[in-house]
Amino acid sequence: MTSRRPLIALHACAAVLVAVSLLVTLRTGVEERPVALAFGVLIAVGELSLPHCRRSSGGTPTGEPGPREAAPLGAAGSLSYALLGEHAGHATHHGVAQVVSVVVAASLLGSVPRFARGQGPVLDHLVRRVLAVGFTAVCFQPLYNHAVFDRWSGPAYALLLIALLVLTVLCDAVVAAALAHSRTCWPFAPLLRDELRSVPGIGSAVCATGAVMALAVAVAGLWALPVFSVPLLLTQYSLRRYAAVRATYRQTIASLARATEIAGYTPAGHARRVAALSQAVGRDLGLTEPELTVLEYAALMHDIGQLSLVDPVPAGATAGLPVAEQRRIALLGGAVVRQTGASAQVATVVERQADPYPEQPVAARIVRVVNAYEEKVRDAGPGGPLTALEQLRLGTGGDYAPEVVEALARVLGIKGAAPWGYRPGVQAWGSPGRGAG
Repeated sequence: MTSRRPLIALHACAAVLVAVSLLVTLRTGVEERPVALAFGVLIAVGELSLPHCRRSSGGTPTGEPGPREAAPLGAAGSLSYALLGEHAGHATHHGVAQVVSVVVAASLLGSVPRFARGQGPVLDHLVRRVLAVGFTAVCFQPLYNHAVFDRWSGPAYALLLIALLVLTVLCDAVVAAALAHSRTCWPFAPLLRDELRSVPGIGSAVCATGAVMALAVAVAGLWALPVFSVPLLLTQYSLRRYAAVRATYRQTIASLARATEIAGYTPAGHARRVAALSQAVGRDLGLTEPELTVLEYAALMHDIGQLSLVDPVPAGATAGLPVAEQRRIALLGGAVVRQTGASAQVATVVERQADPYPEQPVAARIVRVVNAYEEKVRDAGPGGPLTALEQLRLGTGGDYAPEVVEALARVLGIKGAAPWGYRPGVQAWGSPGRGAG
């Protein structure tokens, strides 16, 4: 229940803000309707461009990094409307309530196709959008309407808008991390760190475009909206292409990892189970998204060196082999990984699986522990998980890193079962459904 409280609180805040804004707008009417309509269309178009089956934050379902803000045009249009003080040289009179109402209506309209197809976690995305826009509008509209910013002009006014947007993006990162933490039970600190690391990327583009749109509409009118939307659309297209390339690369790695299963060296689904559980342990230990990606690829490829064996190891269980043989298989696996074009970090993790754990990188420690657990739990009977964990704890004196074994125990102990798609002995795959961004 404790982990759900931030989720409930954030959803309640967004719901109250939307309800109050709609009531005030219905009572007072819509000011500058052409302006409101133009921004509403822009926001709706931006929401329609949200990619299918992707998370907007907190990572992706497979651990693959993806755009943190999946609909940057909608975000930039929403923030720009919240910072709009003039239109073609004439002062505007819309307030916080109208800003929130227009953004909510346009966002819901743009989300209709996703609602119809049942694709993507739309509610959290809308909550983030409402809270971010509400925060910006509250910080700007009342002060602007009371002439507090009259002394600000030229570059100083532009810097003021950018500063407000940067503050909004930072607050949105906290909200996104809190929502992801509530839904996944992953540690909050690494989730927040991943969100903040993404701010200089697409976050900076959204801030710059939102500020420029607000300034340009104030001078040139609504014609500035389509003009300044083009650069952000091109940026969004480039990010989509990059994400598609990364997804294809991951699929290639997963296909290569199945070679040992097809050849009969390892049980079906072993690499995927090890990768899924390794990512869960990595999350518990606070690894960042780039580190989780390296961990995932290394876990998928950890047994690839067995293809060099003339006689397969029974059930692919390398944990019981002599240390010298484990190291030979690991080194051969690392050589194969380097030939695939994977990063040197992935190859290093595969090569160092059999090293003494104090000398291993964290990812190699995790793969070693999880692989051993997966092998031991298969033949341990009804009490398999507990028996396998006890055997791993007995080996923490020299074979397995104690902090990794305890992290594995915490992961397996959530609600009495292994979370995030992992089931011992079953071909299951995946972590809770990002983002993977």
